[in-house]
Amino acid sequence: MAFAGTNVSLSQPDIIQKLTERIDDLKQRIAAWGKRIRYTDIRYTERSTQFNQNRLFQSDQKRLYKSLERPMVSETDPALNQADTVAFWRSLWSEPVNHNKGPWKEVVASQCAGITADDVAEAVRRAPNWKSQGLDGLHHYWLKGFMVCHAVLARQFQEALNQKSLPSLFTTVITHLVPKDQGPGLKSGDVARSKWMSGQRSWNQGTTPH
Repeated sequence: MAFAGTNVSLSQPDIIQKLTERIDDLKQRIAAWGKRIRYTDIRYTERSTQFNQNRLFQSDQKRLYKSLERPMVSETDPALNQADTVAFWRSLWSEPVNHNKGPWKEVVASQCAGITADDVAEAVRRAPNWKSQGLDGLHHYWLKGFMVCHAVLARQFQEALNQKSLPSLFTTVITHLVPKDQGPGLKSGDVARSKWMSGQRSWNQGTTPH
């Protein structure tokens, strides 16, 4: 009697040894296939998550950011120290920087010499309806409907261009400091291991040229 698909026969004198080798070989194959299946499943899950998040980012950023708001630090982990946080980010954001002044900026400035209500309407029309709003708490959906606001916004942007200065409210954003996932090598309460999530005023997002 022989086992199907093998060269092992019960009449062989070294049957025990050959059966043991055959069993070990099958175990190794099963383990290899198991690892391959798990790896494929992980890659598929990651790819599916990235695909869905990219689609959600295009259609509804508010919903995406809300889905990302999950507990990432346990209650026993120490909170970020406010003084350390301010000092760390101030060292990055408050230092004066000399930026290059390229000729392309003059081209952009000439293209933005005049802003009309139609320009505002076109910019708002392309904006997502429910994109995460800024300090004003206003979604693009309402700017699309209240067309009487377009002329006012166009005038305000035009005044800012003529004066070559922006009011602080144009550049003020809501910023949340979110600790990253805790994992091997990550220290709880480490300011450098945190990230910022900012939301600009919705009418500024929709009408600022890109």
